[in-house]
Amino acid sequence: MKLVGTPFRRVDGRAKVTGQTRFADDLTPPRTCFVRLVRSTLPHARIRAIDLEPARRMPGVLAVLTGDDLPIPFGILPVSEDEHALARGKVRYVGEPVVAVAALTEEQADEATRAVRVDYEPLATIASAEEAIATPEPRIHDYGAGGNVHKRVSLEFGDLEAGFAEADVILEDDCFFDGNTHLPIEQHAALAVPEDEGRVTLYSSTQTPHYVHRALAKVLQLPPARIRVVACPNGGGFGGKSDVFGHEIVVARLALELGRPVKITLTREEVFYCHRGRHPVRMHLKTGFRKDGSITAQHLKTLLDGGAYGSYGVASTFYTGALQTVTYNLPRYRFDGLRAFTNKPPCGPKRGHGTPQPRFAFEVHLDKAAHALGLDPAALRLRHLAPAEAVTANWLKLGTVGLGRCIEAVVEGSGWRRRYGKLPYGRGLGLACGAYLCGAGLPIYWNHMPQSGVQILLDRGGGVAVYCGQTEIGQGSDSVLAAIVAEVLGIGLEDVRLCVADTGLTPVDLGSYSSRVTLMAGNAALQAAERARAILAEAAGERLGRDPQSLVFAGGRVFDAAEPEHGLTFAQAVIEAETRNGTLATTGSYVPPRAPGRYKGAGVGPSPTYSYSAAVLEVEVDPATGLYEVLHVWIAHDVGRSINPTLVLGQVEGSVYMGLGEAMMEEQAFRRLPRRLSPALVHKMPSVLEYKSPTFRDMPEITTYLIEDPDPRGPLGAKEVGQGPLLPIPPALANAIFDAVGARIDQVPIHPHMILRALAAQAKGEEPRCGPRAFPAVDFGPTLRVPTPEEGGDGRALGEDRGGTMSRPASGRPAVRHG
Repeated sequence: MKLVGTPFRRVDGRAKVTGQTRFADDLTPPRTCFVRLVRSTLPHARIRAIDLEPARRMPGVLAVLTGDDLPIPFGILPVSEDEHALARGKVRYVGEPVVAVAALTEEQADEATRAVRVDYEPLATIASAEEAIATPEPRIHDYGAGGNVHKRVSLEFGDLEAGFAEADVILEDDCFFDGNTHLPIEQHAALAVPEDEGRVTLYSSTQTPHYVHRALAKVLQLPPARIRVVACPNGGGFGGKSDVFGHEIVVARLALELGRPVKITLTREEVFYCHRGRHPVRMHLKTGFRKDGSITAQHLKTLLDGGAYGSYGVASTFYTGALQTVTYNLPRYRFDGLRAFTNKPPCGPKRGHGTPQPRFAFEVHLDKAAHALGLDPAALRLRHLAPAEAVTANWLKLGTVGLGRCIEAVVEGSGWRRRYGKLPYGRGLGLACGAYLCGAGLPIYWNHMPQSGVQILLDRGGGVAVYCGQTEIGQGSDSVLAAIVAEVLGIGLEDVRLCVADTGLTPVDLGSYSSRVTLMAGNAALQAAERARAILAEAAGERLGRDPQSLVFAGGRVFDAAEPEHGLTFAQAVIEAETRNGTLATTGSYVPPRAPGRYKGAGVGPSPTYSYSAAVLEVEVDPATGLYEVLHVWIAHDVGRSINPTLVLGQVEGSVYMGLGEAMMEEQAFRRLPRRLSPALVHKMPSVLEYKSPTFRDMPEITTYLIEDPDPRGPLGAKEVGQGPLLPIPPALANAIFDAVGARIDQVPIHPHMILRALAAQAKGEEPRCGPRAFPAVDFGPTLRVPTPEEGGDGRALGEDRGGTMSRPASGRPAVRHG
């Protein structure tokens, strides 16, 4: 790296700012400078050379960085630390950062990026997961499961062949769920501020300040104590800000080198290149059913297009199969999954992380099964729900299961039993269900420490300060944290102050992802508040001459339950306790219970408990054009206990909005440019003008039911609500379109031309369907076989079986294939 236009002295090979340049006249701090990035124009190429000199000579330019200045790789998962803050030696997708330019103004930095010249040697472009499997060379990465395969998974729980032999009907389906992105209102932004003694503070729109902190320490080779990360309240995240990004590392490095604040704000187009959104997933589902609709066995195969980097991809691969077992009784189950590298922006976690895709396939599959068996789709589901507190075939421990009440609520509200299958042609109802985590059971990096911690300070004026590393991303986690503490201590929200998402001041919380904050940070806050209440009760009881166990905390007072007039104000109770004990502070922490699974791969899927959702959609379809309109959504969500009903309703209906967007129109689409112009594979619509998402005019009426069945594992009985309600929306739409016009659309987003294609096939006497026709031949690697709880297993695998045999329909029983 070369520093330009700023007086520095070199000490031990590192740039340090002199006392005179850090603060002009010892009073005025240096001006904030701005960074813009030079991004790759090719999807796959070696970097032959970079000419930086023209940029360095541009007005206002202070410094220029390349990948060689930040040679240490990073990644959110320890098993796939494959990224550099700036590309080194090779670019892997259009839009990948290659050079960073810092200048006095954003305009000067942007102008200087246009002066940088990068010489590329183009490599073959891999545009899809199917192409990646068929093209082992050139490799996008030198690690993984061979060729351009990132991860292979093959797990079998129970005797699948025996399960299919018991079936009366075996159904097979092929489905596709296209990729899409998060589209938060706020773009990514980061500001790094240097401090004395080689320290730096990074302010970033991130969901995971703890993981950003770890990555900064690794890449910058600084002691973690010299780095502080503050996650600013996000203007939306949805998973798109739960990864560590190169621009965060770049500004921190430049702030240390330049001795001045350094800021970057990405454009909307650049946010599309950051991506980390929904994986495009091909799926093949084979399920055996008895005549009553009960499932005897299921085999799910998934093929994920992972984009250019690992991100959360290993976990994403497992998640496309892990939660199939938590809604309905599924006694035998096999899951095969593969994630491939392609030359597109990396995919990662988006609301529901890895589960909306297989849930779409499963719920459409169940609708077809109900029709094949002559059963009502709602009745089929209600008969075969997974029981509460059960251990599933793949060794997931369930908590409370409110799915039955969810189904009953939307069935009753929509008039399902009197209207389903009886509406005029072009009008239809569709039902689907879903389930999701209440926090991942294991941390991203292996350790035995708490996943969330909370510290509470009580001041003698009656105020309570709550410190926690959790991040507010618009989901209302700040409100939940304050409400739990206020509820336990019997004070008003106005008496609680929060300090959150600051790695320099707050206890660790792993971040806002996997719907973990309410349950995990909430339980930590509950423990800290209960410890504080115990200290206060002891002191107040001594002052009042009452048994501490008889004291009530409510209305800003501490009083005897039998004599409410006999008590103290909360502030007086604090003073009494501080007089006896000194400064008052308590802590709380949360470690999830250990899951029963012990096989390799069992770490993805466990959760302290699970939330459940059910939805009915009503649609109107024009068979002449394929255009359709969603008229009404009935959605019920098993929230455990609603701590803040207004926020819960907002989260449920926000999930409906996002689910409709994914089902109807949103897609992260790419196209190849004409070869005479460029070999590039480019994003087809990297702006909110072309990338379509629902507007107010597209939103139907929503009727929401909050199903409260308090779960003892959650704080005050609460479960998650931020992600689960999205899952039933896409399959419910597909099922409603079938009820309306008899067309099966086995992929999303569902475009009008797909409906027309299915209706045209119907007119020819063919299957009225639009969707993928066959799953590609895939080597999923050795199959790990795990006996189920019903088979007397202990959660461990029997051993590896290389290859295994594909399951076959039982002789003499009908096999029905859709697609």
